[in-house]
Amino acid sequence: MEQVTLMNSKQEQTEWDAVNRHLQHHGFKPVHFTDPMENKNPADLVLLEKKSASEIRLMLKMMVTDSERRQALIQELIQSNNQLKEEVQQQQACAAQQAQKSSQLQGVLDKVKTKVQDLEDSYIAKAAQQHVQVKVLLRDQREVEKFRQALEQKLSEEKEIIAQLQRKLYFAVKEEERRVARQNQAFQQIHKRAARPNSAVDQQVLDVIDVYEAQMQELRTELKVRKGERRGKDQADPQLTWKNQENYTSDASSKKALLKSYQDQLNETKAQKEELRGEIQRLKQDLESRPTVKELKSYKHQLKRMDRIIQQSKSAGLEEVSADVVNTEVENIERLQAAVCRMYLKSACKELDVQDVSHLVPALKLQARQAESSLRLVTILSAIKTTLCNPRAPLQLHKQRPSRHSPNENMDGAEFEELHPTVEMWAEQLCSLKELHCALEKLVQRLLPWQPAGGSGSPTKGVRVEDLLLMVDTLLEETAKSDSKEVRSPTKNSLKSMVSHFQKLFDIPSLSGVYPRMNEVYTKLGEMTNAMRNLRDVLGLDNRASPSEVVNQVANHVASASSSTALDVSHELQRLLGTSDINSIILKLEEHEEFFPAFQALVQELLQTLDIQCLDDIVPAVYQLKSSSG
Repeated sequence: MEQVTLMNSKQEQTEWDAVNRHLQHHGFKPVHFTDPMENKNPADLVLLEKKSASEIRLMLKMMVTDSERRQALIQELIQSNNQLKEEVQQQQACAAQQAQKSSQLQGVLDKVKTKVQDLEDSYIAKAAQQHVQVKVLLRDQREVEKFRQALEQKLSEEKEIIAQLQRKLYFAVKEEERRVARQNQAFQQIHKRAARPNSAVDQQVLDVIDVYEAQMQELRTELKVRKGERRGKDQADPQLTWKNQENYTSDASSKKALLKSYQDQLNETKAQKEELRGEIQRLKQDLESRPTVKELKSYKHQLKRMDRIIQQSKSAGLEEVSADVVNTEVENIERLQAAVCRMYLKSACKELDVQDVSHLVPALKLQARQAESSLRLVTILSAIKTTLCNPRAPLQLHKQRPSRHSPNENMDGAEFEELHPTVEMWAEQLCSLKELHCALEKLVQRLLPWQPAGGSGSPTKGVRVEDLLLMVDTLLEETAKSDSKEVRSPTKNSLKSMVSHFQKLFDIPSLSGVYPRMNEVYTKLGEMTNAMRNLRDVLGLDNRASPSEVVNQVANHVASASSSTALDVSHELQRLLGTSDINSIILKLEEHEEFFPAFQALVQELLQTLDIQCLDDIVPAVYQLKSSSG
């Protein structure tokens, strides 16, 4: 019986030793198992039944296990809290970046709005200016049209005057020819010979005949006038007609007397002529010895010709108006008059602003070259306008205003005035391609950090739309989620970029440290995944639940736990650790985990060395050894 009791006591002692080890591991005092046969004060002892002792041991084990689980949970919660803090900081940093970017974009938008407003104002100002110019041009056109009509009317009047003058000149020439014929006929009747052209006496006779002819012409004119007046007044007053006839007879008698006096003068001139003939004979004898008479005659003849040329040049103004009479074709240049040629030369020099006639041909060649270059420029501008007006063009002309010019007036350049603002807008759009290129590069660096930077070409060579499209296609290919199950094999550059990005993220200086760090990362990831899976299983959550949902569920469970248990645990922790602050509790627990194993090993060695079973006996045993050694 005693052996059974001893065995039971040893078994009980063994079980309590196991419980005490758990308690001491967590910083609690052990439960001492005392032999009832030892002489001790019964008031200091507690007697337990086996069942109660086993229940207490089970309860202590459960409490220790629960404390371990709670401690692990607290550690995980601390880690989750730290991770959440880091995520919150990252989100705040991202939010600050997004806010900064939005402010930058807002500033860019304000600048664009201001620029658009300035462009609208400038376009409206240009349109108003062009409208005013069109009004001024229309007014000038009306004034020029009025001036042209006045000039045409004046030209028609001048033409009528010229026609009248030409008729008068024709009749005057005919009358002069008839007068000369009558004069020569009268001279021939008087002298029975023709008049000599260089004879002064003959010229005097011709002058006298001319005077007589003029007076006779005046008399004929007066006679016609009188006859017309008499015929108009015969029926009204016959007495006046008789008086007119008397006046006419008196005038005729006076004219007969005048003719007699003229005949007397003619006789005197005949006598003078006879005298002059003698002088002429003497002069002829003198002139026969002089050989320059023919030259003198030729000079006189040339002088007369020059006089006629001068008269023709004076009448060139009349010939200018009647240009339809003169044939100005190239084939008839040899037959053109000198005055007409001078007129056209003066006009050409005036139009070309040439001061020397020798510079006329180079000026004409220069004008021809300028005309050819202007035609080429018009062709180029027409091609540019066709390109801008094409429906496929990205930015067409602003507003097509109806042209006031005829189709034959395209050379003045008025229809190309709208090209300049459109070309300026195209240039601004091309300049903004650089900004778009920079933005796409930033986006590539953010979405594809493993891609090498600056691989799309240098900006000094200009930005092309093909480069931008290539960058966008690269983004789409790298970020698109493939629906197929086949994994695409990455390229060598992609693998290098990924490895360098991994080294940059985890501070790995060399390639040899990549695999250990990857193993460490995978280990931590596996531990976190297992912990999250266990938490989901314990909390009854789905496997697809996010970590935030797990944390929220744990917080709800902790909040919904019994207040008594929470108070007991908190009071026990406060009692054991001597503090109520969660940070202090965590610090105490960390210190306990750090120093308790060493302390436990030291105590076990002391117990074995001193051959004692209780911690309270260590101090007396040490004093005893000290006293015995002393």
